[in-house]
Amino acid sequence: MSNGRYSAGGVALAFLLGSAVGAGLALLVAPKSGPETRELLKEQANVAKDEALKVADEVKEKASELLEKSKEVVEAKKSVLESALEAGKEAMEQEKERLLTKIHFEDKKQGANEA
Repeated sequence: MSNGRYSAGGVALAFLLGSAVGAGLALLVAPKSGPETRELLKEQANVAKDEALKVADEVKEKASELLEKSKEVVEAKKSVLESALEAGKEAMEQEKERLLTKIHFEDKKQGANEA
């Protein structure tokens, strides 16, 4: 990111990838028997699974927070728009009344001039 901060998901993903690479290298260079290697792989898979679940929970929580904030923003904007619409309707009604009064006055004036 441009501000130098890292997201929790990015850090967790880097951790998972680093864990997988490290486990793979450890398996390649460590002299262990087949059962020991399988047990180590199983443990590493469990660690990776747990970390992935944590990241998924964090992402879900952040998404829920973002959704809630978005709903609040939409409600606030909706309220502003409704107020503006109502003000526009009132202004239109006042202008309509003003124009009708003006037309009525001019009709009376013209009728008086004709008489």
